[in-house]
Formats: sequence, C-alpha cells, structure tokens
Amino acid sequence: MTDVLILGGTGWLSGRIARRWLDAGASVTCLARGERAAPDGAKLVRGDRDDREVYASLVTRDWDQVVDISSQAAHVAGAVDALGDRAGRWTYVSSMSVYSDDETVGADESAPRHPPARPGDEYEYGAQKAAAEDAVARLADRALIVRPGLIVGTGDPSDRFGYWAAAFTRAGDQPVLLPPVDGRTTQVIDVDDLAAYVVSASTSGAVNTIGDVHPLADVLDAVRAASGHTGETVVATEEWLLAQGVEYWMGARSLPLWLPADMTGFMSRSNTLFHRTGGTLRPLAETVAEVVADERARGVDRDRRAGLTGAEERALLAELGR
Repeated sequence: MTDVLILGGTGWLSGRIARRWLDAGASVTCLARGERAAPDGAKLVRGDRDDREVYASLVTRDWDQVVDISSQAAHVAGAVDALGDRAGRWTYVSSMSVYSDDETVGADESAPRHPPARPGDEYEYGAQKAAAEDAVARLADRALIVRPGLIVGTGDPSDRFGYWAAAFTRAGDQPVLLPPVDGRTTQVIDVDDLAAYVVSASTSGAVNTIGDVHPLADVLDAVRAASGHTGETVVATEEWLLAQGVEYWMGARSLPLWLPADMTGFMSRSNTLFHRTGGTLRPLAETVAEVVADERARGVDRDRRAGLTGAEERALLAELGR
C-alpha cells in the first residue's frame, strides 16, 4: 500500500488530493492544524508548521509520497529539511504567480520567475512560491512542481469563477455588467483534474498544470447560457471601471477573470508539457454546469470573497444608464 503524507489535506484543493489518493487505495496521513476535518479514511495529525517540532511524529517512517501546497516558503523548506530523506517522491503545488513575465503569450516552464523570497522579506505570494520551489528542487528527480493557474470547481473558496455563475443567475432577465472582453483570454483548470494529475503524474521538474486557452468572451457566454440568463450584457471600458473603483481579477468590488490589457501572457501560457505527461482536462462545459449548480445551492446572493454585490452591480449599471 502506498503511504502518502499530505501537508494540509483538509482544505479545498488538498482535501481533493487526499480523497483521490484514498480512492486509489493509498494510506493517507494529513498534517494540519485540525480546524477542519480530514477526509473520511485519512489519519489527521494535528500540528502548526510554525512549531519546529511539528514533524517529530512523522520522521520515524518513510513516505512513498509527500504532497505540500503551502505558500509560506519557510514552511516548505522546513518540511524538506525534516522529511526530504524520508520521501520517495515529493509533489509541491506552486502557482503561475511565480512567473515574472506576464506579457509573452505561450510561455512555457522555462519562463523567468520572480526572485525567490528571502527571510525577512515582506510577504509576496509569487516570491514565496518561487522560494518554496527552490527548497523542493533540492530533491532533484524525486520532486514534481506543479504550477496551476486559476483553479475552479464546486466549493471554490476564492469565489472568482463562480462569481459569473452567480451574477448571471441572480440577474435573470436583467442586465449584467462585463469588463472588456475583446482580445482577452482565460485559462482555468478544474480542481478535480488538478488533483488527478497530482496523484497520477510520474514526471519530475516543473509543469504548468493549467487548462487550455479560451477567449474570455466565449467562457462568459458559456456561463451565461448555463445560468439561463436572458438579459443584455453591458461591456464597460477599462478606464470607466477603474474610475469607479472596480478591481481586476479578484477581491471585493472586482470583476473576476478581468486582467489589464498588458497582461497578455498571464492567461495564455503553454500547457503542452501537462498534456504530454498525462494531464487531462474535462470539457469546460462540464465544469461550468457544475459550478452553476453549486452557486445556486450555496446562494447567489451570499457574501463573497470576489466580485460585485448585486447592489454594487445595479448602481454601476445605473451610472451607465442601464
């Protein structure tokens, strides 16, 4: 039986990975603070990774697989120091945010990264992930570094992709505000496709684990159709949206998936290596349908971590005379 240690295992993505390993017949141990339950069948070891002794009960045995998703470089380096010699294979879930070049379309895994964070640096996500990658890379051929872009699917705690399902659903036959879409692209990967790759991949090194490139307009049209929206769509200019305090990409008072015009490469990177090494992607329409159903079940007017509230959207549309 494969012995798997997941540093995490109770969150949205890491829980999916744990569940996938369990379904594959593995013995799964999750190291987490214990604020959330581990998947049924997994063993939960409670611990805080700020504690130097957190790995004490885990270094007494060998692990066939270790999976880590932390965005704290010190946590990742500490885990590699403690457990690296005990791991047959180590998978680190990094991010597209390690790349410093957001303009080159079709860039692959050789694209330049942000300088890795150093101890004492102010926290910056991409730099932390880059430093964490370097720690894991010390394990050479035993290490796989996956770099997902936007991860989507049911239960997504970031609320980014799901915002559009909620916005179109709640609008019904009323208008929906859109960002500029001409010439904009997006790439998403279903959380279950990413989890499947983490469990099944046998390659080493860094891999862009991302979806295929789609025009943003086509993706929003697909979500709109699945949501049954029959109202008009109102495309605002970039300049007007920014003047109204609407943010790019994520967070409160934002239009998720919208990126600055000069970030042409951020959502158009190469996933050739992902496909070549066994990565598979379900049809986008399948993910969209599941996300629409999930948003309806969770409540399209609930408090969200990303997007506009219904009241904010209506006020902006009123400013545009719609």
